[in-house]
Amino acid sequence: MDLTGKKVIVVGAGISGFAAAKLAKKLGATVIMSDANENVEQKHDLKPLRDAGVEIVLGKQTEALFEDADLVIISPAVPRHIPIFEKVGQSVPIISEVEFAYKLAKAPIFAVTGTNGKTTTTMLLGELMKTIYGKNNVGVGGNIGTPLCEECYRIGEDGCIVAEISSYQMEASSEFTTKGAAILNVTPDHLARHKTMDVYQAEKEKVFAHHTKDDFLVLNYDDERTRSMAQRAKSTICFFSSSQELEEGAFVKDGQLVIRWHGMLHAICRVDEMQIKGAHNIENALAAVSLAFLAGGDTVKMAQVLKDFAPVEHRIEPVRTLDGVTYYNDSKATNPEAANKAIGTFEHIILIAGGDDKKTPLDEFYALVNEHVDKLILVGDATARFEAEALKHKYPAVNIYKAGYSMEKAVELAHDMAKAPQVVLLSPACASFDMYDGYEARGRDFKRIVNELK
Repeated sequence: MDLTGKKVIVVGAGISGFAAAKLAKKLGATVIMSDANENVEQKHDLKPLRDAGVEIVLGKQTEALFEDADLVIISPAVPRHIPIFEKVGQSVPIISEVEFAYKLAKAPIFAVTGTNGKTTTTMLLGELMKTIYGKNNVGVGGNIGTPLCEECYRIGEDGCIVAEISSYQMEASSEFTTKGAAILNVTPDHLARHKTMDVYQAEKEKVFAHHTKDDFLVLNYDDERTRSMAQRAKSTICFFSSSQELEEGAFVKDGQLVIRWHGMLHAICRVDEMQIKGAHNIENALAAVSLAFLAGGDTVKMAQVLKDFAPVEHRIEPVRTLDGVTYYNDSKATNPEAANKAIGTFEHIILIAGGDDKKTPLDEFYALVNEHVDKLILVGDATARFEAEALKHKYPAVNIYKAGYSMEKAVELAHDMAKAPQVVLLSPACASFDMYDGYEARGRDFKRIVNELK
């Protein structure tokens, strides 16, 4: 991608925007970083961008900003379908940071998307791919925290890229494609932005939109929406299932992860030998193993990776055991479906939930809460709705506690009431932006407070 002498506008001063602006500048472009938030410097240090020669323009974006621009790159947090971009897009290409990354990539991209489980699956796939391409030849980026454009620029043609892809990143992506992709599940999430489940699903399906039979698509057979994608894909399809044996694909047989491909059954690893636990992690492992196997992975080497792979931070992460009670950080559960996975893992739970409410349905969430949760502690903006839904679903009012906007109070309440064999689980089922900059900050604050308990 030749950007020499081009004028590039990068919109959104987040992690992805920073990386795209710096890289575009490095590639010879004249770069302007724009953010509609005039106070963005209170959250992000823009000095490194200025030092790199990037012009900073803060405040409401107007058409004048985009005059003579050759390219606009927008961050995932910035919606593509807003009036200013509908006008500008008629004359200037508008692409996402991941599309920018794709245009720079020399190595094949293997993507993981879905509503839940993306991060664990992506991290595991990255480790599995190192057994094929070598430790230093695998880049891991995208929605996982490392900008994808950095990894695509860094990794040469002898390596590969493993990418966690969100629906937000796909909005301004039209050419992005992959050598292999896994779609884990599609359940209600981000509907405030996408409006309908069909639109949300369509964004997910872009990861295989340009596939041919030479490309691989791994789909969750147990999820109706993902299973149906096989009808629209031109890819070579590999299903995985945690609940049934498949004629072809990856599944669990006699306590082992196995893959049946072209009539041959390959045993990978016993489930009880893996460090990551829970039914959801069996699904994640099956998806990652499928992609790695199709990419040429050796089953013996893959088995060792599965045995060594530790839980991902903020996803049912053990923090500390105190007086026989173990505290778990599941801050990455930013929707009810993700929280359901964690709640179903334990029997007697003191649950801390709530936050920035996405207004997603809570029927299945409270079915599990009624079965597994001894006490419910609510925090943040979601408190009123979550309490009303709890009562509607016959959860006892006497077992509901409210901690306002204080994680300290929530942990203190949990600590005061928890007794072995109960566990304390932070699994919010909500975003974090009412109290924190992101789920990572929320999870680390929870861990800090837990580790300071006497």
